[in-house]
Amino acid sequence: MTHVEDELISQPDCWERAEAEAARCSGALPAPGERVAIVGCGTSYFMAQAAAVLRESAGQGETDAFAASEFPAGRSYDRVVALTRSGTTTEVLDLLGKVKGRTRTTALTADPTTPVMTAADEVVVLDFADERSVVQTRFATTALTLLRAHLGLHTDAVVADARTALATPLPEGLVECAQFTFLGRGWTVGLASEAGLKMREAALAWTEAYPAMEYRHGPISVTTRGTATWMLGEAPEGLAEQVGETGGLWIPGTLDPLAELVRVQRLAVAVAAARGLDPDRPRHLTRSVILARP
Repeated sequence: MTHVEDELISQPDCWERAEAEAARCSGALPAPGERVAIVGCGTSYFMAQAAAVLRESAGQGETDAFAASEFPAGRSYDRVVALTRSGTTTEVLDLLGKVKGRTRTTALTADPTTPVMTAADEVVVLDFADERSVVQTRFATTALTLLRAHLGLHTDAVVADARTALATPLPEGLVECAQFTFLGRGWTVGLASEAGLKMREAALAWTEAYPAMEYRHGPISVTTRGTATWMLGEAPEGLAEQVGETGGLWIPGTLDPLAELVRVQRLAVAVAAARGLDPDRPRHLTRSVILARP
C-alpha cells in the first residue's frame, strides 16, 4: 500500500478528531463578524476557497480566499487564516511576515516544529493528520472539517459518507477514461479544483474543473465518449442529461461533497496504478515549496 492510500483511508477517523479539536481551539479561529481572508498554496488554496464560501454563506462575516502569493497587500482584514501542512511554504511565511503586527493571524498546520509556529499569532496543530506523501489528502480535508465544525456545519453523517466513499467500488469504466472534468457549486467549486489537482498530481491525468453552470459555456465541448464529468454536490437541473447526450460518463455527487472528494482521491490512485505510476512519487513535486532567496 502506498503512503497516499494509507493516508486517504484514515480520513474518517481524522475528521472525528478534527470535530473535537474545533471545540478545543475555537478561540484561535475566526469569530462571527470578523472580516477574514483565508490563504494557502496548491491544495490548501482550494480548501481556503471552500472554507471562505462556507463561512460567508453561514452569515459569519465577509470572507475571501487567496493564493498566498496573490494576497492583496492594501486590503484590510480582521484576521488572516493560513493553511499550510508543512509550515515551511515560502509564500505563506512571507505573507504572515508582511501582515504581522497589523492583522491577527491564525495558522493551521500539521508540523509543530516549523517556522509557522512563530510566524502566526495563533496556531492550530493537526499533527494527527500529517502525511508522509507529497500528494495531500487527509491534512487538507481534516483542516476543512475543522473549519466546517467551527461553523457548526459538520455532522456525523459526513463521516459516515466518507466511510461509504471508501467502501463502495468506483463506477465501472471510470478508471479507463481519458479525460476528467470536475464540477462544483458554491463551496464545492474549490473541491472540484482540488479533485482536478489530485488527478494531475497522482496520475498525470488530463483534468479540468469549473463551476457547474460555467461548464455549459464552452468546456462541455471536450466531453465525449471516453471522458467523465463528475459533480461534487447537487447538479444544476438538466446538466446530467446534457452530459449524457455527449456520450460522456456522468458521475453524480450522491455523498457529502467532502466524501465525494475522497472518492476522487481513490480514483487518482487507481488511475495511477493502471498507468504504471507511483502516486507517492509525483513528477516534479516536493512536499513543500521552499523558494531560494536572492
